[in-house]
Amino acid sequence: MSAAIKRRRDMRSEELLDEPMSAHTSWRVGGTADRFLSPRTVEALAQCLRSVPADEPLHWIGLGSNLLVRDGGLRGTVICTSDLEKSIEQIDDTRVRATASVPCTTLARHCVRLKLGPAAFFAGIPGSLGGALAMNAGAFGGETWDNVSSVETISRNGEIAVRGKERFDVGYRSVSGPADAWFVAATFDFDGDESADMRDVTEIVRRRGELQPIGRPSCGSVFRNPPGDHAGRLIEAAGLKGACIGGATVSDKHANFIINEADASAADIEALIEHVRATVFADSGVALETEVRIIGERATSEGVQ
Repeated sequence: MSAAIKRRRDMRSEELLDEPMSAHTSWRVGGTADRFLSPRTVEALAQCLRSVPADEPLHWIGLGSNLLVRDGGLRGTVICTSDLEKSIEQIDDTRVRATASVPCTTLARHCVRLKLGPAAFFAGIPGSLGGALAMNAGAFGGETWDNVSSVETISRNGEIAVRGKERFDVGYRSVSGPADAWFVAATFDFDGDESADMRDVTEIVRRRGELQPIGRPSCGSVFRNPPGDHAGRLIEAAGLKGACIGGATVSDKHANFIINEADASAADIEALIEHVRATVFADSGVALETEVRIIGERATSEGVQ
């Protein structure tokens, strides 16, 4: 039975069974999810969470821009937050509250219009705020948590809690905090910045297009920058620009991007990631760490593994 047939929808959420994750990731690869829930309100999200048995695996995705789902797919339930209500609210002169489903570029434009900053760098982060909070995403010298004052999280039983920034251990592309807590909103305390100009956002978008293969199926940066260096420089120095495995290719434009060039499988992409890691280590002695999140089961000739 196709996923299109196995569909249940109401005004507040949608449920899909055996849903291809290739339709929900920017790499356009990935096997099927057993159950895919797409709530439209926080109340519906809470109901979705309460509907998932306590022992069932639970996976969260937003726009799927920093995610590799293996070809064997995902067991359990996927919660997709991209259809949740999008809201940006100015609380006072310097504080702004934004929901997790807001695209980072939208947040950048809104804050710059309010003459608040630094916020223009958010235009350099692909994906939505929830994913940016989860990994402390950054671009062009700024990081998501730089101006966070508090976040709102939801637990597996659907309860909302407001937590201060001090409850989280935030580092370079890493965030850890209370267990059983997923981000639904954040409040930022920016500085007033009369020099903030929409041209700042336009310039960041232009630079992204100039330096990165925007518009191609990728996940953004594959590897974290090691201390004092750049992953892209190390990959290029190892002679890996243009390297291919199957339909996956290291970008000629920016070596820290892997492109789904020609109907790549998730296995092609993962194999190329490991090839890049091994080659860079042999060339420079630097062990690159992935920034992309890799989840799911591997497909084999006999099924999944």
